[in-house]
Amino acid sequence: MNLWYSIVDLLPFEWAQPGSMFFMKNALLAVLVISPLFGLLSTMVVESRMSFFSDALGHSAFTGIAIGTLLGSTVTLFSGADPMWFAVLFAVVFALLFTFVRKRTSLASDTVIGVFSSTAVALGIFIATLGGGSFTKFNALLIGDILSVEPRKIGLLAGILALVVVLWVCSFNQLMLASVHPALADSRGIQVFWQEALFSAAIAVVVTISMTWVGLLVINSLLVLPGAAARNVSRNMRQYHLVSLLSAVCAGIAGLMTSYYIEASAGAAITLYLAIFFAVTFCFRKQRL
Repeated sequence: MNLWYSIVDLLPFEWAQPGSMFFMKNALLAVLVISPLFGLLSTMVVESRMSFFSDALGHSAFTGIAIGTLLGSTVTLFSGADPMWFAVLFAVVFALLFTFVRKRTSLASDTVIGVFSSTAVALGIFIATLGGGSFTKFNALLIGDILSVEPRKIGLLAGILALVVVLWVCSFNQLMLASVHPALADSRGIQVFWQEALFSAAIAVVVTISMTWVGLLVINSLLVLPGAAARNVSRNMRQYHLVSLLSAVCAGIAGLMTSYYIEASAGAAITLYLAIFFAVTFCFRKQRL
């Protein structure tokens, strides 16, 4: 982190002065790690028509945190454990179960997502309020706070980013074919179920880890808007991913700066910048023809 602090110290901002406001410097690094993750995953979310899947995962992550908090206060073995790890585990199981059920039923994906999402919300609220407990202690998850990110969590995010990049390099063609035409992918010998399961698990981990900093209310937007905006103006797959990635990074930096200077939610500010970018690309969408 010392190297990063030395680099940020060169920026012409008052918060970038040496030896001060490390929380803002940590937040900037976190944005530079999180935004490429959302930019990459957004293209697959849009192509797979799973825009509300990340929203359902956020609800499942909340339920996992509620379970972790309950176990931490009632079971000695889990006392002091970070509820986030319970959230990650629950979200991954949720994602894999969703993939399995979607493959085994004739129901549309949005219907299956609705079933899982509503169940996760109900279970999370039930556990959070069990025994007369107050739901207000979980309110911070709804808005998020990027300024509270810790250096060790940034390292975890960087590791996840590296794994997602490796997944993209090794399995992108299979993932894309499986999402666009599952029957053709299956005929080519591609294990469609495991490809989709791996993709769903990757989204589950990213959503869960990022939820406490981005906010549950807007995290779904960050997984939809970059890819949707990029699709408006991209002529090929390379442009599609590049525009999605760049829009997520630029909006992330702009949103963080805006939230700092006007004291607003960073997650909401990032989402609004992405929404503006989508509106601009929508106006120029005909240039693709």
